[in-house]
Amino acid sequence: MSNEIATRLTEMGITLPEAAAPAANYVPYVISGNLLYISGQLPLEGGKVAVSGHLGRDVVVPAGQRAAELCAINILAQAKAALGGDLGRIKRVIKLNGFVASTPEFVEQHLVINGASNLIAGVLGEAGKHARAAVGMAALPLNAAVEIDAIMEIAS
Repeated sequence: MSNEIATRLTEMGITLPEAAAPAANYVPYVISGNLLYISGQLPLEGGKVAVSGHLGRDVVVPAGQRAAELCAINILAQAKAALGGDLGRIKRVIKLNGFVASTPEFVEQHLVINGASNLIAGVLGEAGKHARAAVGMAALPLNAAVEIDAIMEIAS
């Protein structure tokens, strides 16, 4: 991992966890050419879903943003595992797809996913600026409030 990225993580008070193992028949990431695809990450903390329920009913926006931050931390943990520990190989985060469990009336999914976007940009700097989607879902695995996947360009 580059010293700059490690310093930013430390300054932000973030320790990357071990990358979570898949919970079903899929792989946590795929590298194809110079692209790294990271499977959807839940807001896991200490091996458990930290924020569950639906935005607009059980979860308020700040808690949803924290869920998105946890998803982003887990995305970085998967990237670290995929890249042999070297997050400095990330040339660009191309896209984040953010899924927010929410009631039909809830329309602030974009504010929730800002939690992930801000964290990724804060850790990776210019390379962390990305395109994204923020969409509402009827339900997510394990009753998680948020799930996010990622596509990144990497150096060989």
